Amino acid sequence: MNINSDNYYGDNRISTALLLAAGTGSRLFPLTKSSPKCLTLVNEKSILERLINNLKKQGFKRLVIVTGYKNECIMDVLGSNSEDLSIEYIHSPLYRTTNNIYSLWMARNIINEPFVLFESDLVLNTSLLDDMVFPDKIAVAKMQPWLDGATVSLNKKNQVTKFHKGTTDTYTDVRYKTVNIYSFSLSSWRAIVKKLNQYISAGIVNCYYETVFAEMVADKSLSFESVSFDHKPWYEIDTINDLAEAEKLFPAKLKTQVKIEKTYV
Repeated sequence: MNINSDNYYGDNRISTALLLAAGTGSRLFPLTKSSPKCLTLVNEKSILERLINNLKKQGFKRLVIVTGYKNECIMDVLGSNSEDLSIEYIHSPLYRTTNNIYSLWMARNIINEPFVLFESDLVLNTSLLDDMVFPDKIAVAKMQPWLDGATVSLNKKNQVTKFHKGTTDTYTDVRYKTVNIYSFSLSSWRAIVKKLNQYISAGIVNCYYETVFAEMVADKSLSFESVSFDHKPWYEIDTINDLAEAEKLFPAKLKTQVKIEKTYV
């Protein structure tokens, strides 16, 4: 078999996505005053609409969304399906006092298959998901001064060896920013759920799910192979400044067409 062929992964291709969209998006206020972060417009097209288009182009069939803040807005926009993509919702009533570890835990009973995990503040080109639709992957980009948040170290096989908390301290090794897209095999997901149950039972509901992943990678009960997003168009939108930068990367097609027309007039 040609391992470079599109069919090499066979039936391992993932067709289920989980989107965590429960947060209030406070750092994007006032844009999030009356709607959740994922409905923020990036050059006239919302973050959510862009993700839906990405998923459909990649052949996803099922999307599960964990909602919280202004959940009715998301449901009104999407309904129960978008063409061949079915859409299901889980509402987290504790969204103001919990973090994404709790949102991920909320999906433990509704998802029983391999899936790709997304955060609701990412915009990216569909092609970046080409290698993320197979199990046990993590999207990363080499750490840059303008990035912040959790990072990972990789070995020569591009496997994650350690998670690091976001820090401004200097370090000598090469670190990679997590892009907050992960894919899981069913066995990995079941192991994660067991660990999540332990955290939630202990009342640890207001931390990031990377805390769980870090512990599991350290004890070798979870492994990820990295997928590089370096030098490719993606952006994580947390603030108004982030939104401005994202709009530079993802210009409106209509504006581009107008410029072309003016060139030839």
